Amino acid sequence: MKKVTIYTDGACSVNPGPGGWGCVLIYNNIEKEFSGFENNTTNNRMELMAVIKALGKLKEPCEVDLYSDSAYIVNAFKQHWIDDWRAREWRTADKKPVKNLDLWQQIDEFTRKHTIYWHKVKGHSTDKYNNRCDALARGEVDNFLNNQKQDE
Repeated sequence: MKKVTIYTDGACSVNPGPGGWGCVLIYNNIEKEFSGFENNTTNNRMELMAVIKALGKLKEPCEVDLYSDSAYIVNAFKQHWIDDWRAREWRTADKKPVKNLDLWQQIDEFTRKHTIYWHKVKGHSTDKYNNRCDALARGEVDNFLNNQKQDE
């Protein structure tokens, strides 16, 4: 099974508002970067979208070390929240529907295809790949905001 390292990050200018996501995939010392934008979204949705877009790039089942600065995402897997949500028919412990259900279910599907090891990294720190993902995500938002200003 191929081993891949993935870094992800998401950003929003206001929450909710324009948002971006970024990811870096590393395989055999080759790095590939991807990023994207959504007009009306939240930071958490962009964090989740970065994971979905990164895992969606994998063409076959892989062993993945996935790094994120989102405790929301990492804890969902390391503390088994997602298993509990699934067991409760995608409801939280207080019986409310899980937020961002559409995205969580996509990630859940990827966990069936790939072996994923989840790692929490400190955001806006010294991790060069996390910082690069942050720059990619923020760059998407900045591009949108700059284009809006030019259209005014």
